[in-house]
Amino acid sequence: MTTLQQQIIERLGVQPSIDPAAEIRKRVDFLKQYVLDAKSTGLLIAISGGVDSAVATGLCKLATDELTKETGKSYMTLGVFQPYGEQADIADSYAVAKAFALEHTVETNIEEAVDEIALETEHALRGIGRSQHLSRGGKGNVKARTRMVVQYALAFELNLIVVGTDHASEAITGFYTKWGDGAVDVTPLSTLNKRQVKLIGAELGVPESVLTKAPTAGLWEGQTDETELGISYEHNSDYLEGKEIPDEIREKLERQYVKTEHKRSPIPGI
Repeated sequence: MTTLQQQIIERLGVQPSIDPAAEIRKRVDFLKQYVLDAKSTGLLIAISGGVDSAVATGLCKLATDELTKETGKSYMTLGVFQPYGEQADIADSYAVAKAFALEHTVETNIEEAVDEIALETEHALRGIGRSQHLSRGGKGNVKARTRMVVQYALAFELNLIVVGTDHASEAITGFYTKWGDGAVDVTPLSTLNKRQVKLIGAELGVPESVLTKAPTAGLWEGQTDETELGISYEHNSDYLEGKEIPDEIREKLERQYVKTEHKRSPIPGI
């Protein structure tokens, strides 16, 4: 009988081990073909300062550099920095752009837009008799979605493909905002777990400060993925590689997977 663990691994497409160099080649080729098929002028990647977006940035830059060389046409990787007010680790975002020699970067601060949406939402709630501030999680989701609005505004004007950083270690926990940071054009990391993303990052030359930092979605000050979920990425990655993990952690991870099925599923219709 197939276990839930085996079903999840098959569904998400994670391999028990990878060759980082071969994975880079496969994913760069994937991005290049997508850009050509879409008749786009390049790729847009939001650089958060974390390892996932850093790896995606490296793949994007290789893809557009190769396309430019092979076709004689100019293809762009646009790096977008999107702080909410002051971002404590924004230096890591800029370090990633520097490491991959990005020629095109922009910074779009989302604070005013997010705060205005929060105020309008609170006003709407008062209209139905609910006097309350937007919850911490609710405002965090607004941040994620506002970032995507700006990315797509830029992508539309420049004919770029919006690249997502979703990967299997996020998919199994549903740890992304459905159709927020999950609403992208292409996801070159989707069949990798967090450990494998880091292996590819080391191969690409992602700055050490980024490779070793605690993963965070940056939804509120001090937020980290592992603290919020109560599941380490080591256990998460072990599970997705078919290894045994402690029963209580496995049960928690599988409960999270079942609970968040709606985030992985297409929008239903009738």
